[in-house]
Amino acid sequence: MPIRLAGRPVRSCRTVYDPFDHISMDTVNGQELLTVGAPGASLSRTRRAPWRWPLYLQILAAVALGVGVGVGVPASMAGFLDVPARLVLRLLGAIAPPLVLVAVMRALLGATIHGKVAGRLFFLLALNTLVAILIGLATANAIKPGRHAALPPGEAPRIATNPLTQLLDNVPSSLVRPLVENNVIGVIIIAVTFSLAARRLDAARRQQILHLLGTAFDLTLIVLHWVIGLVPLAVLCKVAFVVGTVGFRPFFALGWFVVAVIAALALQASYYLIRVRFSSWVRPLQLLSGTRDALAMAFSTASSTATMPLTYACLRDRVGLREKSASLGALVGSNFNNDGTALYEAMAALFVAQMIGADLSTGQQMMVVLTSVVASVGAAGIPEAGLVTMTLVFSAVNLPTGYIALLLPVDWFLDRCRTAINIMGDMNVSCILDGALERAPSAASTAQPSSGGFR
Repeated sequence: MPIRLAGRPVRSCRTVYDPFDHISMDTVNGQELLTVGAPGASLSRTRRAPWRWPLYLQILAAVALGVGVGVGVPASMAGFLDVPARLVLRLLGAIAPPLVLVAVMRALLGATIHGKVAGRLFFLLALNTLVAILIGLATANAIKPGRHAALPPGEAPRIATNPLTQLLDNVPSSLVRPLVENNVIGVIIIAVTFSLAARRLDAARRQQILHLLGTAFDLTLIVLHWVIGLVPLAVLCKVAFVVGTVGFRPFFALGWFVVAVIAALALQASYYLIRVRFSSWVRPLQLLSGTRDALAMAFSTASSTATMPLTYACLRDRVGLREKSASLGALVGSNFNNDGTALYEAMAALFVAQMIGADLSTGQQMMVVLTSVVASVGAAGIPEAGLVTMTLVFSAVNLPTGYIALLLPVDWFLDRCRTAINIMGDMNVSCILDGALERAPSAASTAQPSSGGFR
């Protein structure tokens, strides 16, 4: 697929995958063209201005500066550097609940599938997400990457040991309380309840609600981009704080964390391919060969939304799936599928818990599973979704959210890896929905992709 820098986007599938760079999927003379960069942006000007760099470059620069500051600042002064990092992460945690609420309501209210197909689709999505989280927890417990470092414990996790008490604690006692307390399960309960109620309204009023939700979502994203713009400052201060107080040992532990996450993602990819082999007519090598462009784009852009049209086209034209199966998995299911992100959040929670010496019990890890599952619902359309929803997962088990900034130096790379796994999850669902029997060759050869899937 041709790629150009900065141009005039032509409608379809424009998205933001970091606060500064835009992706546009254009159609020029019948060919798809991917545009990277803000319309009319100057490449030379982008190179000159550090605040116009991609977020991952800003974070890498912040890490380098933070190391220098941490080495040069006395230990007695380094403690004050933690304050800006905690402030930025607190702002991010404040924006997360309303953003997840609006995103989930938009996804549920805008879904157009019904009956048994809807039930099977959401069962497959929930099963894939649950397996991903369990793989992540098992890998983190086996490798224990956080044991290679020791950090100040902050506030110890406080969770009720009685499962019934845990459940009652997460049922909202008011409509506002879950948003104030960052209770992601309560937020999802409210979102699902009001979305189901709104679906009982007539079509005109449903469209009005969707329009209001779309406006609220766009406004929240603007504020989110402002907060994400401060993330490099949080990284600089947190790195300087850690280097100035405990040295470089936590950063060696990050290497073990990267190894653990990649191993878990590889296991999840293997699970997808095994499911495809035994639950559909598609063969794993055929799927990987036919969708390699979509996987490469997912890794390079770290955006499931931007990759969505290409995923659909690959499944439809190269793999040969039915139009309905390809669209349900790649276009509808992708709004709810975040397997790689959920896996990463669960592993990040255990990694930080291990570093601060807080051993999470089986019940507490099950709470991580539950919050990771519900936090991943509808998060596919949120920029930096893993960073946003991770604050909710940490809050659920009272882990200090300030240490999330310590993960950001490697998050830009792991984000690309888990986005590719998210896309593989969409492909897995599409193949299983297509069934175990291949279509007749004549049907496959005459099928054309629906233009509606690219809107």
